[in-house]
Amino acid sequence: MSGIFRFSGDDEFFTGGASSMHLSPGSCPGVYLPARKRLRVAAAAAPSSFYSAFEQKQASIQVLPDECLFEILRRLPSGKERSACACVSKHWLNLLSSITRDESVQDLEGEGFLSRSLEGKKATDLRLAAISVGTSARGGLGKLQIRGSGFESKVTDAGLGAVARGCSSLKVLSLWNLPAVSDVGVSEIARSCPMIEKIDLSRCPGLTDKALVAIAENCGNLSDLTIDSCSGVGNEGLRAVARGCVNLRSISITSCPRIGDQGVSFLLAQAGSYLTKVKLQMLNVTDLSLAVLGHYGAGVTDLVLHGLQGVNEKGFWVMGIAKGMKKLKSLSVTSCRGMTDVGLEAIGNGCSDLKHVSLNKCLLVSGKGLVALAKSASSLECLKLEECHKINQFGFLGFLINCGSKLKSFSLTNCLGIQDFNSEAPLPSTSCSSLRSLSIRCCPGFGDASLSFLGKFCHQLQDVELCGLNGVTDAGVFELIQNNNVGLVKVNLSGCINVSDNTVSAISLCHGRTLESLNLDGCKNITDASLVAVAKNCYSVNDLDISSTLVSDHGVKALASSPNHLNLQVLSVGGCSGITDKSKACIQKLGRTLLGLNIQRCGRISSSTVGSLLEHLWRCDILY
Repeated sequence: MSGIFRFSGDDEFFTGGASSMHLSPGSCPGVYLPARKRLRVAAAAAPSSFYSAFEQKQASIQVLPDECLFEILRRLPSGKERSACACVSKHWLNLLSSITRDESVQDLEGEGFLSRSLEGKKATDLRLAAISVGTSARGGLGKLQIRGSGFESKVTDAGLGAVARGCSSLKVLSLWNLPAVSDVGVSEIARSCPMIEKIDLSRCPGLTDKALVAIAENCGNLSDLTIDSCSGVGNEGLRAVARGCVNLRSISITSCPRIGDQGVSFLLAQAGSYLTKVKLQMLNVTDLSLAVLGHYGAGVTDLVLHGLQGVNEKGFWVMGIAKGMKKLKSLSVTSCRGMTDVGLEAIGNGCSDLKHVSLNKCLLVSGKGLVALAKSASSLECLKLEECHKINQFGFLGFLINCGSKLKSFSLTNCLGIQDFNSEAPLPSTSCSSLRSLSIRCCPGFGDASLSFLGKFCHQLQDVELCGLNGVTDAGVFELIQNNNVGLVKVNLSGCINVSDNTVSAISLCHGRTLESLNLDGCKNITDASLVAVAKNCYSVNDLDISSTLVSDHGVKALASSPNHLNLQVLSVGGCSGITDKSKACIQKLGRTLLGLNIQRCGRISSSTVGSLLEHLWRCDILY
């Protein structure tokens, strides 16, 4: 008995010892036992432990080895089931994204109709895995753009591997600012996505020539390749692309310090006959690369050369006189000190089909070069000049006189060498009847005399842009428009602070039936009288910008009550302090056709009025 009843006389309860025997007063009525406390903790714990064991048994699939789960998941019959299983846990999602197309029992890949874009913090390996699983049964992923956030980017080779395994229909891939991506991830995509046609690799310092070699060996359909700021890519990678990508049509290479003449010249010599678009920017190349391009670039139609500091005048000259680029139609040269009058003339002579020329910050090109280009490039349709300070008014005039009958557009921006014409200068015997678009921006020497000459020489203008020209007044604009024979369609006078209501009145009277767009932003002398003239005489205007002018509620009311029932689609009155809450009803009336409204910096329009406009003009994009 002493082995069963072990108590010392105080109110302790017997725990049962080794035999786990529990006795109650009712079980042995002849034996005295002191009162005991109920085992509340023990009693409450028993059911809990029971249900926990039950739940563990129910969730036993979680303890299956990955090999077993893999075999189960790869046999899922449809994309719906795959997506549902991917939502169970990250572990299941990663397992599903690791299944290749060959390993899956069901072929779920589509034709590649879907597009996905990940930017900043949303660009992670987990999201790429979800895209890989989720798009496979919904048409297939065709276009993927990933824009990382530099060294904080969470996209690695693992994420690209998931895309490679699940998105064999991928055709367009853009990787931007992903330092954690290396050759492994890009190579896996190249091997697994044979349909890929366009690849953009920008700011990916972890990539080397191995990535380009993998692309060249596996992406036979590649037609467009962009390499930007990839410091590990060099000449060997370009040579591999030249040998393997026979369908390549467009190549863009920017700021890759390891790429030089060896890679570029080999690529152009090998692929110049079928390449149509070439862009070379900020590369360590010399005259050799341009010489090779001039000899072998038979298929090139669009050429962009930017910041090639190692190329001299000889390079551009040889590129032109080689006469190998017969199909060249568009040429853009920016910040290349080797572009001179000699090179420009040679290009004009050697590229007989040249239609579009853009020269930006070519400081050694003068009016002599422009005249030579006009005489040699008989097919030229468009010329854009920006920050070419050696070009003066005589070169400008000489170009227009000799440009031929096909020139349609001329643009001059921030060229400080341009001065106003001499008002007594004799007019040429012929006119520039083909010119339709004229743009003069931020050329401080350009004034009324120049406009007067252009008005008498260019009679077919439809699009006129005169921006930031302090020397232009009402008299000059009137001389430009009074001899126009076809009717102006677009007029931009933004920043011309000496233009007044008289100009707008003349434009609306002479060209009110054809005018569609009028921009008077920053013309500080424009008042309500201009809006009254527009409302009365203009029938087709759909884009009106009167920001930072002196117009008020009265002018807005004139527009709203126009007898011509204006069909305005875009109206900008930003910075007009004269417009107040009183214009709300008129703006709402105009809003029946408005798609865009700018009321920024209108300090006298209250927040309640803005709210009302947002409510009533629900289909209009309002800036406030």
